[in-house]
Amino acid sequence: MSTVTINGRVETLPDDPEALLVDVIRDNLSLTGTKLACGAGVCGACTVLLDGVPVVSCLMPAKAVAGSMITTVEGIGGTRLHPIQRAFMTLDALQCGFCTPGFVVEAVAFHDGWRKAKGTAVPSREEIGAALSGHLCRCGAYDNILRAVAEACSGRFDGDETVPPRLEARDKVTGSAKYAVDIHHDGQLEGLIVRSHVAHGRIVELDLAPARAMPGVVAVVSLLGDDRTVRYVGEPIAAKDHKTARDAAAAIGIKCEQLPSVVGLDAARKPGAALVFEKSSRKKAGNVSEGSPAPAPWKHNVRGPSGAFSHKAKKVRNAIAAAAQTHDPLLVEGVFRTAGQSHSCLEPHVTVARFDGDRLTVHVSTQVVFHLMELIAKRYKVDRNKVRVIADHVGGGFGSKASLGIDTIAAIELAREAKAPVRIAIDRHDELTVTGHRPATEINIALLPSREGGLKALSLTAYSDNGAAINSTIAALARLIYPAEAKELVDFDVISNLPPGTAFRAPGGPPMAFALEQAVDEAALRMQVDPISLRKRWDTDPNRQRLYDWAAGLDVWRNAKGAAAQSGRYRRGVGVAAGYWLYLWQPGSKVELAIKGGRLVASTAIQDIGTGSRTVIANTVAHEFGLEPHEVEVRIGDSNLIEGPGSGGSRTTASVVPPALLAIQKLKDAIEKNAKQKPTPGSNAPWRELIAASADISVSATRPEDNKPTFPGVRSPLKEAGLMGTIFGWMMRRFSNLAIGAGVPSSVQVIEVEVDTWLGHVRVLNVHTGIAVGKLAAPALARSQATGSVIQGIGYALYEGREVDPASGDILTAGLEDYRIPGIADTPNIDVHFDEAGFDHVLGGSVGIGEVATVPTSPAIANAIRNAIGVRAYELPIRPARLIAILNQRSVA
Repeated sequence: MSTVTINGRVETLPDDPEALLVDVIRDNLSLTGTKLACGAGVCGACTVLLDGVPVVSCLMPAKAVAGSMITTVEGIGGTRLHPIQRAFMTLDALQCGFCTPGFVVEAVAFHDGWRKAKGTAVPSREEIGAALSGHLCRCGAYDNILRAVAEACSGRFDGDETVPPRLEARDKVTGSAKYAVDIHHDGQLEGLIVRSHVAHGRIVELDLAPARAMPGVVAVVSLLGDDRTVRYVGEPIAAKDHKTARDAAAAIGIKCEQLPSVVGLDAARKPGAALVFEKSSRKKAGNVSEGSPAPAPWKHNVRGPSGAFSHKAKKVRNAIAAAAQTHDPLLVEGVFRTAGQSHSCLEPHVTVARFDGDRLTVHVSTQVVFHLMELIAKRYKVDRNKVRVIADHVGGGFGSKASLGIDTIAAIELAREAKAPVRIAIDRHDELTVTGHRPATEINIALLPSREGGLKALSLTAYSDNGAAINSTIAALARLIYPAEAKELVDFDVISNLPPGTAFRAPGGPPMAFALEQAVDEAALRMQVDPISLRKRWDTDPNRQRLYDWAAGLDVWRNAKGAAAQSGRYRRGVGVAAGYWLYLWQPGSKVELAIKGGRLVASTAIQDIGTGSRTVIANTVAHEFGLEPHEVEVRIGDSNLIEGPGSGGSRTTASVVPPALLAIQKLKDAIEKNAKQKPTPGSNAPWRELIAASADISVSATRPEDNKPTFPGVRSPLKEAGLMGTIFGWMMRRFSNLAIGAGVPSSVQVIEVEVDTWLGHVRVLNVHTGIAVGKLAAPALARSQATGSVIQGIGYALYEGREVDPASGDILTAGLEDYRIPGIADTPNIDVHFDEAGFDHVLGGSVGIGEVATVPTSPAIANAIRNAIGVRAYELPIRPARLIAILNQRSVA
């Protein structure tokens, strides 16, 4: 019998020759700080120390570590944290926290080796990046991780702990934070979803009996719809372990009649292409956006045109046609294409379902704790008080975890059938295949400046490669930036036999900006005016006006050389782009404040997906009572709490801060009314004394409507969009429970790149991002959100492309070794400038950051490349082969 020493304890290794070290650590020993994310040794989340050396435990056979010493994140630090852990906490070098334990383990090994060899010398970003290059963070916490490791190595964190800006930081750096994938009940079973192997087919025969007959199989259920047509959903199986579930899945008898299929944008639009949805089944299409779809015509596999946000469309067509006929040099035309982008959350979609009598408890990785409870209750026709959804910590979402997913449905069905708790955890292949993605796009744009320097006409037509989904909003987003004499904005949904796309951080915003901001930049070149000056002339929004002034004053912008002034292999360029997002908030959102046993407790049924919801609430409450944030107990992540908002569309902060402020005033009034004695004269913490002496009290408040804006130039974007804007706003409230407020969260980015003209490689050197989102409820976390959004934008611009087999529809980028997201060594220097004006009409003055900060990144990079080498990229991602092809075309021309 082999043994291993793990965190100082001798443990017995299993006899199973197929057992992996990660399974022993997580399943046998319940050391869940070690995370399983990619399963291929790419992401580093499962890193442990093997005799002091970092290794990935997902590839390490358990038998190979016999006689060795293993240290997991739980074995680091102890009662007195390691300097790396203190640095990560203090500098907010984490967001959702799912990747954090792996980073901490690797960084500890680097720190200890560095300090032994070089004392308190500070390592460079390049040295740290090389050491941590085996780790991925989808939230994009790299900038602060680089800072944290450097400052820990310098000796800054050798002393006592400091108070971190993020409330749950300690739990995340020590591995004690529990995610849905970490939940384990007594008698818990493992579920597996069998999926269709064809792009389009009808199940003729489904024989579940062989699977049910296998030893260890407890339940098998079918999730097929009435039409027995398969679109990426198969049959789930519950068993005692993964291996049994896999064997049972293989035993299911399936006969499938393969139907004609179409894969991708071009195939779906061809004349005579096979239909994905018959007219009677169109309601089964998914939704790629956050709002409910408006009516639109269908023609075969194309839904649209949807051009409700156009303005004098006929005038646009006439003006552009006339300019084209006369070869007007100011007319800018182009076709821009963007690839699909996978959310790639490191925590997979996972659900653990358990029935206690007729009561259902669901631990799930979700962005909508309260709403998911409502959806489950509605689907199963039970009272809402008999369904409880829990999400203590969520390992990223970015839009992919905002609905009732098949993993949750399957886990509930199996738990009911098996009469035992069941966990369904999507593997990385399925995570990259069927859990959602930002659709690929084709955008046709024509932009015509007037001879007087204004914007005469803008035409933008977008085709969104949605898979089995509808409701793309890309072209319509151009309605609220660059007012023109006339605009024609048309959206088409293109439906094919691919998994449905879903909302992804500012859905529709990045592809729209990639086309529009490059067209504006090209217009500036042809008009021979400064690109920032032209934007300032055309764009009347007061938030962006201030950001344009900031951007124009940057040294990197003033000193940019341009392509004509450079020669040699490496060229540098500087680009600018603007972006915006809607100011959204969720009506009905509530916050409860209570004094319980002399302690202040804030509660609401929201979730923290890495954006810092706990900290936003704690900061807001603590500030008003003159306390420190850690003195406020924040309870979230449980649908049994008072109704809270979802985390999507950058709505959370704007939905919880106003009711929190109202609840604070209610609680203050109640405390003063019931107080038996006044605070000590001269006390600098009167509320602390009153709270400690108070009887238990509970109050709550609901998110109010906003005041009328008083800041100059702040208007409702819906009113500016005319009648259709008003209708759209009504639909958002009525069907999506989202309100669109006055004022426009905005971002302007100036980015410097270096282009290798021999190899086509683009390196982002410096990013300056200006963001106008009102007052910052949690400044350190706001910066983290901003830098993470930029890094996701860099991935969209340069690396990420979801690839599928055009014949079969199979995913080709099926693992994180194939689907390339940015790593820590890709992180540029990032300067964040916050403009906190413009939202005084919002109680608390705070709106969301996550969406707006990523919209302008890809066009700013593309414009920087144009500035460096004199040619423009029309397709994302801008990979080396594409850039070399563009350079070759120029040299031939």
